[in-house]
Amino acid sequence: MESTKQMAVIVQKFGGTSVGNPDKIKAVAQRVMNVAKEGNSMVVVLSAMSGETNKFVELAHAMQEQPDPREFDMLLSTGEQVTIALFAMAVKAAGMDVISLLGDQVKIITDASHTKARIKSIDTELIEKYHKEGKIVVVAGFQGVTPDQHITTLGRGGSDTTAVALAAALKADVCEIFTDVDGVYTTDPNMCKSARKIDKISYDEMLELASLGAKVLDIRSVSFAKRYKVPIHVRSTFTDTEGTRVVEEDELMESLPVSGVTYNKNEARITISKVPDTPGIAAKIFTPISAADIVVDVIIQNTREGGWTDMTFTVPLTDYDQAMGIVEKVCADIGAESFVGDPDIAKISIVGVGMRNHSAIASTMFQVLAKEGINISLISTSEIKVSCVIAEKYTELAVRALHDAFELDKATPTEEH
Repeated sequence: MESTKQMAVIVQKFGGTSVGNPDKIKAVAQRVMNVAKEGNSMVVVLSAMSGETNKFVELAHAMQEQPDPREFDMLLSTGEQVTIALFAMAVKAAGMDVISLLGDQVKIITDASHTKARIKSIDTELIEKYHKEGKIVVVAGFQGVTPDQHITTLGRGGSDTTAVALAAALKADVCEIFTDVDGVYTTDPNMCKSARKIDKISYDEMLELASLGAKVLDIRSVSFAKRYKVPIHVRSTFTDTEGTRVVEEDELMESLPVSGVTYNKNEARITISKVPDTPGIAAKIFTPISAADIVVDVIIQNTREGGWTDMTFTVPLTDYDQAMGIVEKVCADIGAESFVGDPDIAKISIVGVGMRNHSAIASTMFQVLAKEGINISLISTSEIKVSCVIAEKYTELAVRALHDAFELDKATPTEEH
């Protein structure tokens, strides 16, 4: 058993709450050193200390109402520089060798989309050089550099993406994401006391959960992991217990048809009534919304008599006012009768790869919600997911009822043995 641990390449990522003050940084450094002492080559990815990024945002807006994106990235990227330097000092004080590196030093090359850049390539040469010298390498999360040397940041959840991308480039044995929760749960434990930690979950299930509102992992990091088959282990910084492993589906034993229930209150619904039912009308509605960089989620079209149709769709709550302004203009352009919006909605979803082999999952969900007197206004499905849009005030009731109905408090056969 011991021999399998020797010379493994392990990437560990610690979020802002994990490195929120000097004592926590020292504790993280000790944790990393304990794993390094077993003979592993360590890459550590750190976020900024909790609260620091918000301070930078306030400073930027004090200077400029709409901060220049390039300079905004230059400012935001400094938070991680502080953390990695302090971590390196803590490791050196404990007598081990370490070096801190910024995204541009590692050559994490991104596109030029400032504040939401995407990683294009990573040069592992420098990290491998320092590993050969026996050093722990600590890398600033959340940041990269364009081919012409402009600093970029990766957007919300960017440090997860940095860690998984580094693990993919280095062909790491595992990418451990340390956070303030001890894994992925069947639903939000704050909302449902019977929520249970999941031992293993497939990339596809985790992708759905991340896209549907679960906040444990950033969706881009899961996409990276799936594409490059990077094993992820979501763990708590503050305990030594096993967390949740995100793995390929064929590693999973026969499991319950539903793995988790999730919700998203950060959505709004817009309905355009009596739209001309002619070719190209959907493009006329959604092209200007897309041009404003607003993501449309669920879309439902209902045909009416006389060559008319109604169009209902959801958008992020943060984009609701802007979307309503665009829709008002679009309605005038296409000759629609009226439009109405509702910001007080929630999207409730059930997710599970087992749905592929089980019929009647959707109907069970609808029956459960009906029994609780909860009206469904929109439905969307995929191979492993069913989502329903409901009134926001029923969110907690719906989550608990579905969690109970699908018996998610019970362990699967895999977890019992």
